[in-house]
Amino acid sequence: MLSVALLLGCSSPSAGPQAKPEPPEAAAGLPAHTPRFGRARPVVAVVGENRFTELTDYVVPYGVLQASGVADVVALATRPGPIQMFPALKLRPQFTVHEFDARVPQGADYVIVPAVHHVEDPALQAWVKQQAAKGATIVGVCDGVWVLAHAGLLSQRRAVGHWYSFEKLEKTFPDTRWLRNRRYLADGPVVTTTGVTASMPVSLALVEAIGGRARAQAVARAMGATGWDARHTSADFQLRSTHVLAAAANWLAFWSHEDIGIPVSNGTDEVALALAADAYARTYRTRVLGIAPSADDVRTRGGLLLLPDQHATDPAAAGLPLKPLDGMSPVAALDAALRGIAGRYGPATAALVALQLEYPQP
Repeated sequence: MLSVALLLGCSSPSAGPQAKPEPPEAAAGLPAHTPRFGRARPVVAVVGENRFTELTDYVVPYGVLQASGVADVVALATRPGPIQMFPALKLRPQFTVHEFDARVPQGADYVIVPAVHHVEDPALQAWVKQQAAKGATIVGVCDGVWVLAHAGLLSQRRAVGHWYSFEKLEKTFPDTRWLRNRRYLADGPVVTTTGVTASMPVSLALVEAIGGRARAQAVARAMGATGWDARHTSADFQLRSTHVLAAAANWLAFWSHEDIGIPVSNGTDEVALALAADAYARTYRTRVLGIAPSADDVRTRGGLLLLPDQHATDPAAAGLPLKPLDGMSPVAALDAALRGIAGRYGPATAALVALQLEYPQP
């Protein structure tokens, strides 16, 4: 994802020749699920790499699919121990990939691959290729596309990716046809998406593919989403001088950096938490901390285990500016976070955050 060095060291990347939109296909969702192995519900595995996995890419698909009730969803890591999420928080997976293999030797029906820092991690690469060979549909969310590409799963296929990585993806993997103006794209048993917040529409598209449109509409309403089709305007996402200046000014003003606390407790909505925490942690002025009543792991609404960064019986007394979610839907929590960022750090910083998240806004 974006770093200060990259922001300061590069000019606004050209969007390149604009591919013609493909309205009929873009408005379509994902292929309908075909049951396998006599399973009543498909198995969806979300896999992270312990050292550095993108928070929203991992948590949103897990939370949306879990809330839908149309699939058995499991949270995995390549190795034992917690997963350090980027840009904030730490989660404890339910199983390692080896434990999953022992429990589900036939493999998952869908594998969600988030952005990770170590895209060529041997354990992750081997497991993703193994799951693909067993017939799973592999979904690369945001820069998870790099994992799929290095695994050889995108050769001679069409794909999309995060706006910032696009030109490098084109140069590194010329045997893939990289498309613009698509939020997500299925080519056979491989699905790819654009940047971070594409995790929401692609997750709802998966709910529709498995459980039907009515179920997906109900889940979308609960999430605060108005739709989930694949239409997207890639030209809206380009690094401009205003973004570079905002990042540089925020990073260099070290005396104004601060910690932001988000209260968490058992039953916390993990999707709303991920979107809000991800947004606040991308300002180049803030570190986001999960504040819990005790040092014990927090079990989210969907069953994820969150390791608190700090504990306080009265979070408001922790000495941090707190951003409680107050029962907001996930999309409302993200919009509220962006408004809060604009109010606290200025509209340019909010625009920088939205750009990093590749979040379409009016």
